[in-house]
Amino acid sequence: MNAPITKSNLLRRLAWAGVLLAGCLHGYALPVQWHDRATTLEAIHQVENPRDLQRAGPAGELGAYQFRRETWQMHTARPFHEALDRQASDEVAARHFEWLRRGLVRGGCEPTTYNIALAWNAGLRAVLRERAPARSHFYAERVVNLAGEFGGRMQLASVP
Repeated sequence: MNAPITKSNLLRRLAWAGVLLAGCLHGYALPVQWHDRATTLEAIHQVENPRDLQRAGPAGELGAYQFRRETWQMHTARPFHEALDRQASDEVAARHFEWLRRGLVRGGCEPTTYNIALAWNAGLRAVLRERAPARSHFYAERVVNLAGEFGGRMQLASVP
């Protein structure tokens, strides 16, 4: 026999399905975490390329944040190989973070650490359409967990 559908039970089922805090859940007062940009970006760096390897990733990604050429070119006119320079990579990462944050807000999604990381991995469009794959949800969870370990500034809020 199935457990009764209570708010708590529903949230557990959603979490199991990999969609808890997916971005656009409305009507539930859920704890939502925002870490500051620097903490979030360091967590993304630790998931993407913690040893700062200089070789390209499987899809040609480069640098501390494993940028793809198209993403890099959205935010700078610098040559793509400069993604291997940490300072240049940090600058582009900050621009990309802000671009994702603005896009989430415009799309009606909370710009939480989870959603920023989810969009970083799956793409903004996938998050706004609630079509991010399970692997991207796991990625976002890892980023949130690392950001929490780093002890950066965090606020608790509720989804409206």
